[in-house]
Amino acid sequence: MRSGSNDHTARFEPETPRRLAGAPISWGVCEVPGWGRTLSRDRVLTEMASVGLRATELGPLGYLPLEPGPLRELLAAHELRLVAGFVPLVLHERSIQGARQTAEWVAALLAAAGAETFLAAAVMDEEWSAPQSLGPDQWRRLVEHLAVVGAVVADHGLELALHPHQGTLIETAGQVERLLASSDTAWCLDSGHLLIGGVDPADFVRDHGDRVAHVHLKDVDAALAARVRSGGLSLVEATKHGLFRPLGRGDSGIEEVVQLLDERGYERWLVLEQDTAITGEEPPVGSGPMLDVKESIAYLDNLAPNRRRVA
Repeated sequence: MRSGSNDHTARFEPETPRRLAGAPISWGVCEVPGWGRTLSRDRVLTEMASVGLRATELGPLGYLPLEPGPLRELLAAHELRLVAGFVPLVLHERSIQGARQTAEWVAALLAAAGAETFLAAAVMDEEWSAPQSLGPDQWRRLVEHLAVVGAVVADHGLELALHPHQGTLIETAGQVERLLASSDTAWCLDSGHLLIGGVDPADFVRDHGDRVAHVHLKDVDAALAARVRSGGLSLVEATKHGLFRPLGRGDSGIEEVVQLLDERGYERWLVLEQDTAITGEEPPVGSGPMLDVKESIAYLDNLAPNRRRVA
């Protein structure tokens, strides 16, 4: 805008490429107990690179190497880099020692391997037991301990982003709003888990876009999401019934979410996540989960260019 001008018409800067990354969960690799078949990491990384992705998240702890050197070497062999890691933590108990120790060593690994973001989910316990309502003291501790974890990962040059997730202590719309109000932590915008919890992902970007430090793009079937929200289906059961859909084929409003992120100038990673649970025989190489990822990439490629709105 020219100096002194009263013209408030929005302008857009030139196109900037969206940074797309993958995640092992799109190939059925998940930390939730009893999820399904786990494909080999070489197959997953090979297929990830073959569809044009150039980065990945860490996946469940132990799926990829837990030493920086071997991790970097493995990813480099597939022409991939590491962008983030998802870490479930118990944060509401009186002692934070266990969560802090986990955060310390995982943050050190992520930083040494070139990642940028530490994704934390607040779980009931290490076995992912069904979440229970927290009392005032437990909630206070969760908020305080989340800040401690944020300081720990910041010491390693990473940013903490809280990941709302079905089956954790931050899953419903009420819990999301409560934590937004009581903590200044950054967030992972997960379009699928937000919708499952009753939050419109586009509204989250409109209202809290300045808090978004990382993005998981996933599309979901709203009818199945409602059954998960009401307790009629577990997340694993719903996933096996087709809860998660290729981008553009569900009800998460992906096009609007991406456009809003573009307008806000979001230029960090967009991680493609179609949570998949593989049961039965292993799908042939080059089929199965890989095809859904390819469809999602094509969908994003066909959206309007990434143009950043400026005043």
